[in-house]
Amino acid sequence: MTDIQARVSNCFSNVFPDLAPADIPQASQESLARWDSVGHITLLSAIAEEFQCELDDEFLETLTSYKLIVDYMEARTGT
Repeated sequence: MTDIQARVSNCFSNVFPDLAPADIPQASQESLARWDSVGHITLLSAIAEEFQCELDDEFLETLTSYKLIVDYMEARTGT
């Protein structure tokens, strides 16, 4: 697991504490009922805080899974 994956996983754990660690890499809005609009904003706020950055508004609606968020953060940080 990369540093970015670990940090994103930590955010998921904090926002969705009932989600098992093994299930985080497969998590998406479609698979997680608790990931509603409030959960989405809460998760993205946690990601922004963790990485000390502002997320681009144009991408907020597309960050709908663990994988997409990890890919986005890797692209932002160049890793």
